[in-house]
Formats: sequence, structure tokens, C-alpha cells
Amino acid sequence: MKYAWVKQHESEFSVKSMCRFMSVSRSAYYAWQERPQTAIEKDDAELVEVIKTLFQKSRKNYGTRRLKEALINRDRQVSRRRIGRLMAAAGLACKTKRKFKATTNSKHNLPIAPNHLDRQFTVAQPNQTYVGDITYIHTLEGWLYLAVVIDLYSRQVVGWSMAEHMRAKRVNDALLMAVWQRKPGKGLIWHTDRGSQYASDSHRTLLQEHGIIQSMSRKGNCWDNAVSESFFHTLKTELVHHQRYQTRAEAKQDIFEYIEVFYNRERLHSANHYVSPVDYEMQLKSA
Repeated sequence: MKYAWVKQHESEFSVKSMCRFMSVSRSAYYAWQERPQTAIEKDDAELVEVIKTLFQKSRKNYGTRRLKEALINRDRQVSRRRIGRLMAAAGLACKTKRKFKATTNSKHNLPIAPNHLDRQFTVAQPNQTYVGDITYIHTLEGWLYLAVVIDLYSRQVVGWSMAEHMRAKRVNDALLMAVWQRKPGKGLIWHTDRGSQYASDSHRTLLQEHGIIQSMSRKGNCWDNAVSESFFHTLKTELVHHQRYQTRAEAKQDIFEYIEVFYNRERLHSANHYVSPVDYEMQLKSA
């Protein structure tokens, strides 16, 4: 392993440094350098290039588990230990996680819906249960608020809306986008937290017009809406916390591309057996 590491990094050091690191003479170093690669070294060199490509395609977000699944999709069976070793040798490190605050304002006197979802996060068909939430993104121009709608079947973001305010119109527009695009039947369960936007008169009227059953988390219990919380955590870990947005327009474009191009269509989702949300729904249609 020591020699394989040296082979990858030898251009960064002088011959003298290499000899000292390997504890060999110059003649032995040159003899080793000129010898042909072993089959394992050659395979490692080819594999690390594939891993680099997949890692860049994942926006530097995939760890060994998702890279293993991505390699399986390319008909390569590779252990996570080997992937980790090659990532370390190539200097590939995933983006780090950070905490973020919720934006929920549940201190209001508006009507509260019962918790119909009851943490049943696995559903059999698309358009049976949607979950949603709202969060904020910092820009140098001011806050940008993002509301999303997620189909629990595939974890696909089926509706979203962004603006400089977090009034009820934000969540209404996100849900309307999902309804117009997906055309769910009456009886769809719509689960959120107890935020004032979701308890507002305009939002409840919208639900009644489309035959949607409203469900809300219990007071102060973020686990009741864990899928939405998880999506925002992923969005901020993989994208937002690594950017410095000058304007809201810049943030909107970046988040749009993340949701519609990467998250929905490319990112391997563990809840879908490491298939992207769009591909997971396509599998159902072709079954």
C-alpha cells in the first residue's frame, strides 16, 4: 500500500524525498519506478479514475456507500473499504455537515389538523402522500425562503416555491405546482408541521378545493415530519452551506438546478434502494 501511494504522488516530491520515505537507495527507487505495474495496481489506477468521475458527478457528496452503489450500476463490484482507500489516496473528501435552524412558527391560534400520517413514511404508490416544509437560505441580498412538496413514494420533490417572504402564498404555490404537475386523486394526504402558513385560511381552502386531507405533526416533534427535515438537511449539507450567494436570483438558480437536475434525476436515494427518485418511479411504470 505504501508503494502504491508513492506511485500516485511521486510527482509531488523529489527523488531524494521519495528514497527517504521508502527507505531505499536511489538505484532501488529507479528500478522500482521502471518496473511494470502489477495487475492490482493497474486496476486501482483505472478504478480511481472512475471513482473521481462519479465523485465529481455527485457534486463531491457521495461517500463510500453511494459510490459502491454507483459502481454496481456500472457492473463493478467493489468493497467500501477499497473505495475508501482509493478516495483517501486521491484526496477525495465528502462535504461536511452543519446544523441549521427551523423556520416553523407554531405559536398561533389557527386550527390544527390531526396527525394522519403517524410516521408512515413508506407508501405503495405515487401521489398517495405528500410531505412539505419551508426553510430559509442566506444571501447577501437578504433571506430567500424555500417551500417544498415531496412525494413519499419516491422522495421526489414534486413542488417547490422560492421568494423573499415566507407567507402562506409560498406554501400554496409549492403545493399548487405539485397538484398541477402530478394531478393526484382526491384523498391525497398532505403532511406538514404546525407552521402558521399551513394552518392559514388560504391554505386550508386550497386543500378543500382539491380534496386533500391535511395532516400535521405533533407539537414540537420534528420526527413526525422527518422526510422533509431530511431533505433540507441534505440540501444544505450538499449545496447551500458551501456557497456564498450574492443575490436571491443566484441562489434560486442554484437551488433549481440542484432539485430538478441533480436531486430528482441523478442522486442515489437510500430509501429507493439507491435509485434516483425519477428512475424509481419509472421502474414502477415499466413493471
